[in-house]
This record gives sequence, structure tokens and C-alpha cells, in this order.
Amino acid sequence: MTMEKVFDHTKVEKAIYEAWERSGAFAPQVLDFRREKRGKQKPYTILMPPPNANASLHAGHGMYTIDDILIRWKRMQGYAAQWIPGRDHAGFETQFVYEKHLAKEGKSRLDFDRQTLYNNIAKFVEDNSGLIFEQFRRLGFSADWSRSVFTLDPYVLTQVFTTFKKMESEGLVYRGDYLVQYCPHCGTSLAELEILHEEREDKLYYIKYKIKGTDEYVTVATVRPETMFGDSAVAVHPTDKRYRKLVGKELELPLTTRAIPIIADEMVDTEFGTGAVKITPAHDANDFAAGQRHNLPIINVVNQLGRMVLPNDAAPREIDGMKVKAAREKTVEELQKIGAIEKIDEHYNHSVTVCYKCKRDMEPMTVPNWYIKVETLKPPVVTAIKKKQTKFYPAKFEKQILDWMAIMHDWPISRQVAWGIRIPAWYAVGKSANQPASLSANQRIHVTFLDKNKKPVSGQVGELLQTYPLEEIEKGLQTLTAPIDAKYVVSEMKPGEGYLQETDTFDTWFSSGQWPLVTLHDDEYATRYPTDTMATMVDILKIWVSRMMMFGLYVRGEVPFRNVYLWPAVVDGKGQKMSKSKGNVVNPIELVDKYGADALRMALLFGNGEGGKVPLSEDKVRAMRNFGNKIWNMSRFFLLMQEKSEIQDLRFMIQENKLKNEDKEMLKQLNDVIKKMTTLLEKFRFSEAADTIYEFVWHAVADVYIEHVKSREDKGVALSVLQHVLFTSLKLLHPFMPFVTEAIWKEINPEGGMLIVAEWPIVK
Repeated sequence: MTMEKVFDHTKVEKAIYEAWERSGAFAPQVLDFRREKRGKQKPYTILMPPPNANASLHAGHGMYTIDDILIRWKRMQGYAAQWIPGRDHAGFETQFVYEKHLAKEGKSRLDFDRQTLYNNIAKFVEDNSGLIFEQFRRLGFSADWSRSVFTLDPYVLTQVFTTFKKMESEGLVYRGDYLVQYCPHCGTSLAELEILHEEREDKLYYIKYKIKGTDEYVTVATVRPETMFGDSAVAVHPTDKRYRKLVGKELELPLTTRAIPIIADEMVDTEFGTGAVKITPAHDANDFAAGQRHNLPIINVVNQLGRMVLPNDAAPREIDGMKVKAAREKTVEELQKIGAIEKIDEHYNHSVTVCYKCKRDMEPMTVPNWYIKVETLKPPVVTAIKKKQTKFYPAKFEKQILDWMAIMHDWPISRQVAWGIRIPAWYAVGKSANQPASLSANQRIHVTFLDKNKKPVSGQVGELLQTYPLEEIEKGLQTLTAPIDAKYVVSEMKPGEGYLQETDTFDTWFSSGQWPLVTLHDDEYATRYPTDTMATMVDILKIWVSRMMMFGLYVRGEVPFRNVYLWPAVVDGKGQKMSKSKGNVVNPIELVDKYGADALRMALLFGNGEGGKVPLSEDKVRAMRNFGNKIWNMSRFFLLMQEKSEIQDLRFMIQENKLKNEDKEMLKQLNDVIKKMTTLLEKFRFSEAADTIYEFVWHAVADVYIEHVKSREDKGVALSVLQHVLFTSLKLLHPFMPFVTEAIWKEINPEGGMLIVAEWPIVK
């Protein structure tokens, strides 16, 4: 007998994985066990949710094990199974990481022109990418690595441009100057689903606005007095008797020479503050909506760097250019000087929006953005889901995505970052020497750039062209902000001389939303589209899955996948979310080093209800390592007993008339397990399938049947049954624990080829 006494994963995992890769098993196979009603070489396709290109493995990535279980199972069933991997350039996420790298060097993104910044990030990604695929290999993932796609590959760019141009030509794309959530630190706007809400205690300031022509005043309450310079009105509720006679009158806006109206609007909460609220359309979502209803002016007083931009009618002027928090203190100080502060509530609790990456306060502001109209894109998705053209597992997520589709707003697809797919829109700016008052919309485009001496310059392009050549502006260009009425041309290439390209990039979800459209080769769509299964985490059902369905139906007229499995969040052993601040982060590679990939994979599945959280602890991984050792020891026992029996070939010794009751019971249980495992996997109930094979192998086989084998006189019959049970159990367990099962298979069935391409058992 050649089997070691103890299974040592460190000695075999690397060699086994390399053998799988050399064999070509990860590519679609042509196997020799095609049967009626089985795979029959029918394609089965899974697309890997692309991890960030420069990412490293975290516990959540371990749930990609679901994809690997599916692809290994389908491969063993005889399908031409293919798991296509990829990497996402992860625009904003990656630029955020790179900017942290720059900060350590005492630099910032503002030190570089846009193209240089892009090139630097590209080099950074190249130097730091690839690690996660190596870590995926450590987990045994059998993806077809030769088919890997990067979301900045030329073919991907072409598809993204083509989709954008088609949508723009059909009126589904527009530019809008709406209020967005903007992060001044990260330098980009974020979508609704990318912001966090944080409960916080702040000061609530009560400010007196004098009624014009009287000595009376109306008091408003606000946590943001610095934005008062952008106030367009004060609103009261139409039914509030305290203010009914004041509606239509004007108030003197403190610290300015402006007067603003008192308006009536049902948005006002009469229980908040005094029941009168300041309306600042440029810096609050509710105020923006009220401003549109009442046709109020939009006055921006905070710029994209998070600094104050005071209107000419406001004072004191030293507030102009201040950071927001400093401006708040200075504004309150000036209001106190003129007696306009009635009181300050020092302990006001409220919800604040913060950036999901840097956790700093978001700054609501109006920034020109590119939008997708979703009203005509949503109904085909809803219809497809209701007709079960795409099924969701667990089933509760069907309702969630339908609820989301019902409330989904137009989607802002532009980000103000350099790293990503640049929007292919070009503005003709010409070489005008006109005066500012007569500048066209395109000449009013605001640009920032580094001149030939690397000095920052900003202003309207029509004015700047009187001093700087367009070539110098273009070469040093950092940002371009065009008025909504600016004219543009959509083109992959520069249309001609005198054009500047949009500096915004596509939101990553716009490009990754087309993942099913860019991962297949042109000649594969007839057989592999729709793809079969998309398995991904619950958190991105709305932000990614819904958009892939919209694009798939829009571009190809079919859903992009037949099944969607949403895996739950991985938490610590106590059920708490992992975080560095809590000190409960589990490093999966450390667990693989210590206990092996099989133990980690099984720990992510065993004992978990479908659709619930996945608790991961070292104790659980250790327990699954012990299970692997149990299988190893069972196999050693079988080989030892076979040697002692001196029977060379046990395959032909299972004869019905020689079987004892315990043999028949064992074979019946095995058939039941085969049937149950197959059914559970078909229903995407992976945890139950893991529990089923665990209970059968440990308790029915190891605890009961092997004990019978030890005392049997007719060893040949008993060992032949045990051999059949072991061979079949290894096949059933292989998708879950591929390394130890492959290692054992080689030992107890050396002539049987590789387990990875063995036939999935069928009920006898």
C-alpha cells in the first residue's frame, strides 16, 4: 500500500492542479460517456463575476466555490462545460487605491494631466494584478484560464462603444445637470447604490431671516449654514397656519444683498425645527426637487474640490475658497455678529450620506452627467423574469429584483475619474477669440489643465484659447465640464482638428453590465447564449445583475443567463460582518495554507441554510479538514483489506445472490444519495448537498458499513461493495473537495484516469 498515513495537502495540491491544467480538463471536454438524457456534449456556460484586476483574495471570494462546484458537476455529467474568467478594471475603486499610493509619496492626482494619470494607473494595475487568479488556483477553481477577459481589452472597448453609440442614436442617452452625490475627496459622483448612510450627532443652527420691509423675521433650522449663500427660497407647509399669511413675501438673505421668496410646498416637515426650511436647490436632493417645482434658480456655492464658491452678492469674501467645514464655522461667526443666530442645538441626531470608499461626507451638487433612460429598458426585463426566462435562487430574490425594477431611476453612467473607459464624446471648441459675453455653449466648456510648465490652469476654453494653443490645453487636460447645451459628436476616434474629448469615464457597471456580451466569441452565441448560470453575491443584484439583463435584452433580444444564484455574505464565526476595525477578518489563504483548500471550500457550504449568512471560523475549517482525513483513512483501510484478501479485481464480485442485508441496505442508501445529490444540485441547494454527502460518508459508510466489513468472512463481497461505494462517494464529493478526492482516486483506482473528468453517478 502506497498511501501515506495522513493526508498532507501541502504535498499534493500544487501537483494535482498542474496535472488538471496540463490535461486540458478546464476547457470544454469531449468525453466518452455520453448517454441519452445526459449531457450529450451540450454546452454549459458560466461567466465568472470579474474581480478587481489588482485585488487579492478575501473571504467573500471564497463563494466563487459555487461556480466551481457547478462547472465540475456539469463536466462530470457530460456537458461541454466552460467557466470563463475575467478581471474588472474597477475604475473608481482602482483609482482610489492608486491615489492612496500617491499620497504616501506626497503626491495627488492633481499633479498629473489626465493621460499621464491614466498611464500611471495602468502600470500600477499591471504590476499588481494577477495575484487573485493565482489565489483562485489555490482554491482549486477549474476555470478556463485561456479565455480570461479584461474589461479594458480592445474587444470589450469596441462592444462598449457600440452599445453606447446605439443607445445615443436611439435617444436613450442624455446629458443632465441634475443633483448628484459627489465625493470631493475621490473626485467623482456616485450612484444611489454606492453611498452609505451614517447616523451622526451634529449642531442644528437656528438662523433668523428678516422679512423684507419689516422688523419681523422667520427662523429656519439647518445643519449646513454655509450653504445659505445658495438659498433660493424658504419653504413652509401649505397647511401650516403659522406661516400661511407670509407665503409670497420676501426674506432678506443674511450676509448677502439678495431677497428670496417664501413658498408653500408639501415637502416641508412641520415637526422639524421651526417648520420653515431653507431651500438650496444646488446642494440638497429634496431642495432640488422643490426648486424644479417652483422654478427656482440653482446657485452652486460648493465646487468639486469641496471648497466654497461665493456669489458676488455674498460677504464676507474670505469665505470664498474655504473648505466646507471651515466655512461653516466662519459663516456662523458672521451670523452671530449681526444677531442672526437665534439658538444652536448642540445634540441633533440625523443621517448623513458618506462615500462608500473613503467614508467622507458626500457633497450633493449639480454636476453635468451622462444618463441612460431606463423607462423602455425595464419592461423587457420584468417580462422575462415573470415568464421565468431567468430564474432566481433562492426564489425570494425574484421579488427583490422586480421591486427594484419598479423604482429604478434613470442611471447616471459617468464618473469623474481618469481610470476607465473614456466616454467617446467630442466637443468642437475651435479657436475663437470672441469675448466671454458672446461665447457659444462649447466655448463655455470649463477645463482644467497643466500648461507646458506643469502649472495648473482653469477657465472657459473660449477665453483660454486667446492665450493658450488648443494643443497645449489638450496635452495637459485634466478635466472638462461642458454645459448641458454643448454640442458633441459620438466617435471612437477624434473627429478632426479643433475637438476636445469628454474626460468623464463610464461607470464600471456600464462596462461590466455588458459582461455576457463581451466574454463569448462571435461564433459561440448560437450555442452558449444565453449562458446557463450567473452566481454572484447578493449585494450586486440591483447594481449589476439588473443591468446585465437590461443590456442583454437590449442588444441581443434575449436574457443573458437562464439562472441566477445569489450567494450570501461570508461573516465570522459569530455571525458578525468582517471588518478590520473589529479585528475579525479571516484570511482565506492562511486557512488554505494551514488546512487545505478542500477544508475551506467545504466549510463555506456545510451546515448553512440556503440564502442565509455564511459563518466562517477556523474551528469549522479544521472540522472539514478532519472530514477529509476521515475519507483518506477510509480509503487506506480499503486498500489494506484488499491487500490482505489478495483479491486483485473486485469489480465483478457484486452479485445479487451473494449480498447480505447490510450490503443491500448500503447500496440502497447510496442510490438514494445519488438521486438526492443530483436533485439538490439541480435546484441550486448547495449547502444541503454538502450536508448530504458529509452525513452519508461519515456516518452511513465510516461509522456503520465499514464496521460490518471488518467482521465479514466473505471479504470479497464486502470489499467489492465498499469499493463501489468509495468510488461513487468520491465522484459525488469531488465538486466540493476536489484535491483530496483526486488524490485518493489516483491511489485506489490508478487505471481510472482523472477524477475531474469521471462520469457523474446515476441511479442503478
